[in-house]
Amino acid sequence: MRRTNILSISLVIILTLSACSGLSKKGVGNQQVIVTVTPAAPTVNDFATQQFTAKVTGSANTAVTWQVNGVAGGSQATGFVSSAGLFVAPGAVPTKSDGKGNSIPTTVTVTAVSQASASASNFATVTIVPQNQNVQSGAIKLGSSGGNAKDSSTNGTKITCCGGTLGSLLTRNGAQFILSNNHVFAGSDSALVGDLIIQPGLIDNPKPNTCTTAGTTTVANLTQFFNLETGPTPKVDAAIAQVVNNTVVDPGGNIFYLGATATNGIPDPGAPHAGSGLAATVGMQVAKSGRTTGLTCSSVLATTTASTVQYQKGCGTGATFSVSYTNLVDVLGGNFSAEGDSGSLIVTQNTADPVALLFAGSDQDTVGNPISAVLNSGAFLGAGNAVPSFVGSATPHAVIGCTLPVKLAGAMQTLAATAVASEKLQQATVTRDAHAPELLSHPEVQAVGVGASFDNPAEAAILFFVTKGQPRTNIPAQVDGIRTRIIEGDLFASRGALSVEESAALEKSAAPTQLVYAISEAEVARAKVVHTAHVEELLKRPGVQGVGISSSVDSPGEAALMIFLIRGVAHDPIPPVIDGLRTRVRESSRFRAGFGGAVPHRACSLPVRNNAKTGSTATPSKH
Repeated sequence: MRRTNILSISLVIILTLSACSGLSKKGVGNQQVIVTVTPAAPTVNDFATQQFTAKVTGSANTAVTWQVNGVAGGSQATGFVSSAGLFVAPGAVPTKSDGKGNSIPTTVTVTAVSQASASASNFATVTIVPQNQNVQSGAIKLGSSGGNAKDSSTNGTKITCCGGTLGSLLTRNGAQFILSNNHVFAGSDSALVGDLIIQPGLIDNPKPNTCTTAGTTTVANLTQFFNLETGPTPKVDAAIAQVVNNTVVDPGGNIFYLGATATNGIPDPGAPHAGSGLAATVGMQVAKSGRTTGLTCSSVLATTTASTVQYQKGCGTGATFSVSYTNLVDVLGGNFSAEGDSGSLIVTQNTADPVALLFAGSDQDTVGNPISAVLNSGAFLGAGNAVPSFVGSATPHAVIGCTLPVKLAGAMQTLAATAVASEKLQQATVTRDAHAPELLSHPEVQAVGVGASFDNPAEAAILFFVTKGQPRTNIPAQVDGIRTRIIEGDLFASRGALSVEESAALEKSAAPTQLVYAISEAEVARAKVVHTAHVEELLKRPGVQGVGISSSVDSPGEAALMIFLIRGVAHDPIPPVIDGLRTRVRESSRFRAGFGGAVPHRACSLPVRNNAKTGSTATPSKH
């Protein structure tokens, strides 16, 4: 799923990581303090709870302090634990980088530390699993595991099973269809119309030692897909499958975790707001429910993103090819999705309106096709040029899961300055000093300093400490090629030209810097002019994999031209300003989707034996 890094990949793996929970011993006086934690390696559903107990021997003080991944009490990303050892799982399955540019599910550790001896501790390893990977009873809810019944491949003695996410329910000319990606339903152009779509996908087959459709439910037949290689521009990675009947699939279009209410702390399923969705905007808070990571909540980082995404035909086999996209939606965070989340519907957190169809990503971000481009693609028009629309609720509703167990939606994503080479800071200081009188002449400026740029963390910036709320007087975006950064505050403790150390101290008194800010329509329009003029040229530069429109973090409220770089690939210097518009740099692994046959750990690797029906059977060894 996530991608290219994550992205939204159709190949998925289930990680079952076991804990090695040994005894921890530490002497206190003549006593040996020993801590044991039970259970040692539980599997817990997202949003659910697990009670842990800690036994301390060797000390009269049997109290412990609980941690999750080394943080006392836990965190939003990894879950929380009470002083009594009650663990509350996060709503999203935690992820990590696999070292190859992808985000994959990972475990968390719940640790009990002896209060008698801080060096005596023990831990349990917790595997977080979303409910939507399982076989369902009754009408199938979406946002769950699914895929093409033929989505597997055999190579020698190995068989690879694949799957993705059944995204959402559409209606057109009175019929209902499931929406997902081409690379989930149609094998990146290699499937046939009429193929069976099943729940769960082959990767989650409930029958042990198989990679077949046994135990799964046929929910739809592949009806249409946008041909990735030969389809017209703008491209979309999308496919629809007509449901076999209106009782097999939830006719209301309910999606796991997207409800406005919760039961026992677990968000109820809920349908998206019916209709044709909304256009994504920079800073918009969004959510998705996917097969691998469950419910995740984040913000739109960039729109109008042009990029090329890599694919592979079939499941873990077949030729690779690239598709050029012109209008992608980029969502902030490598943990927003992982392999298997491909096909998930991205919706607004406050109204559950569809905004994008998740299909790819990197280890830093997730990308999707705008919903308007998907619905209006000529590939999905019905009789009389009917355009599909979403089955859902008549009125908008908030996605309550983005506020559980804490208010994730309101948790501001912030960043801190990074270390910049001393020579760059010195160069910025020399430039600042040469222009100090004119820079300080702006009435809103209280002080000018030197520090790191946030739009390009590898570069230094001249810092403007300005009075919050006072009108701006054309503070330059760059001075002699040095970026500038604006920091707002009511009354700063220092005035004039500041050293690097003084700047850092003054910066701590200001409000935290967010990763993304909302920008006005006027700023978006200004950025689109620059984007249109330079996107083709920028994409031809080495190391550049995408160009979109985002917000500047060096100057909140201004738009920026987001330039997505491939980590580890040499690139030309990125100018701080292009045609009067600030630039912003985002470095990550390559964007990829539906790719992974060359990476064995992404799929089930199964020994093959003869079978009368398929020529082989599989004994899964999921990893």
